[in-house]
Amino acid sequence: TGIMAKSIPSAPLILFAWAAGGLLTFAGALTYAELGAAMPEAGGQYVYLKEAYGPMAGFLFGWILLLVYMTGGIAGLALAFSEYTGYLFPPLSTQNILFSFDIHIFQKPLTYSLSAGQLVGVGIIAFLSLCNFLGVGLGKIIQNFISVIKIGAICAIIVLGFALGKGTAVDLTLNPTKMSLSQLVIGFGVALVAVSWAFDGWNNVNFVAGEIKKPGKNLPRALLLGTLGITLLYLLINYIYLCALPIPEIAGVVRIAEKATTSLFGTSTGVFISLAVVVSTFGSLNGSILTGPRVYYAMAKDRLFFKQISKVHPKFHTPGAAILLQAIWASFLTILGSFEQIFTFAMFAAIAFWVAAAASVFTLRKKCPDMKRPYKTWGYPFIPALFILASIGILINTLIEKTVESAAGIVLVLLGIPVYHYWRRKSSTSGHIKKNEKGA
Repeated sequence: TGIMAKSIPSAPLILFAWAAGGLLTFAGALTYAELGAAMPEAGGQYVYLKEAYGPMAGFLFGWILLLVYMTGGIAGLALAFSEYTGYLFPPLSTQNILFSFDIHIFQKPLTYSLSAGQLVGVGIIAFLSLCNFLGVGLGKIIQNFISVIKIGAICAIIVLGFALGKGTAVDLTLNPTKMSLSQLVIGFGVALVAVSWAFDGWNNVNFVAGEIKKPGKNLPRALLLGTLGITLLYLLINYIYLCALPIPEIAGVVRIAEKATTSLFGTSTGVFISLAVVVSTFGSLNGSILTGPRVYYAMAKDRLFFKQISKVHPKFHTPGAAILLQAIWASFLTILGSFEQIFTFAMFAAIAFWVAAAASVFTLRKKCPDMKRPYKTWGYPFIPALFILASIGILINTLIEKTVESAAGIVLVLLGIPVYHYWRRKSSTSGHIKKNEKGA
């Protein structure tokens, strides 16, 4: 919310952005529910894109998931975890710079700094990756336990904020800073990227569809109820934030929950709220670490990635090598960048593939009309079309406003094309050799 307030310093527009993000996510969930129920396999979007457009499309999704989307999201969450941990233990803060130096790229000086908070982020990625390596059951227990705690904490802030808070009426002035219409539109688009990052994870359940009981029934239910529930919570807690603090005091603040609740309830609540957010980001991190490796595993099973990644640990029955690979790259991104840079970078690529996967509903209905579909998208074709068009609008706006991060995401997608052809040739050569050996 603090990052959003820099782009749109307006309480009504901030609330509207959260509502719009919830509506967009709900449209996406309705669309993905059909895909997941029809193809309940490990890999989620990878499977849908491969079926709809061919193996290259699936590979490029997995490629970006590993390089930017999932690992970038994990890195961003790890840095958010460190930000709040640093409030509780200042020596572990992202503000505690261990060393920094200047580098020159194309004669342009850039400063790199390594903080204690970044090392904390790497440590929590390693710990949760180990937990998920030791068994999906352990990862599931952590996820369910933390989810109950963090939803309870959010509900407590909302209830106490309305009942006991010392806040004031929200300023409902639509454009208090007199921004131009074009500035408002562009700022709203940038804010939607932040909202999308907060909602991101709604589609992760599809990655583990192959491990869900009765996926035709339970997967759509999880997507739809989860999306509606979290939208309501986000709207209510942001209203509490806006009651607590005027927009100028919110803009640019990362630890918004701690600052808002301190204003509402006094300084004694700061530690409690920071601890609650630490728990919340811990759970979100675990969910991402749990689901991502299933996609790399599916790619490797299709001989489009390192063979080792397709192996399941004989004792723990988890894709151990895939979990390890994800942990290493996410740790590198955590050391490399800042919270805001990473989530913008990750979300541009993520939204692009959301569009492609949603469009596959249209493609697969024509390509595979006889496919068994336990659930069909409500409001088809209007709901998927709404999701696709709105997402494209966010992409265009991000490309204009955050050109460097967006261009980097596009370049990485394009780099995946020669990598895909390399793996295809390698797979074909390997298969040809094995066939000849068998014949001999």
